[in-house]
Amino acid sequence: MGIVSGIVVYVLLWWWVLFMLLPIKATPPDNPPSGHATSAPKNPFILYKFFASTIISGLLWILTYYIITNEIITLNLV
Repeated sequence: MGIVSGIVVYVLLWWWVLFMLLPIKATPPDNPPSGHATSAPKNPFILYKFFASTIISGLLWILTYYIITNEIITLNLV
């Protein structure tokens, strides 16, 4: 895996993990102010989710790198 493909894989993993983490602890307020969406979370914990996404994506990237470099799964059709 080259440097560019490694970065691309990490960025894709980061976004996928972030989108999976977004619904966690996303509770709407009991009485939303007038003009606000009733489904908007009162505290989205976004920095926690960014940090968790970075750590989880790093671990998944290491696993992906290991699988690709040791040719556990290959896409050679010949």
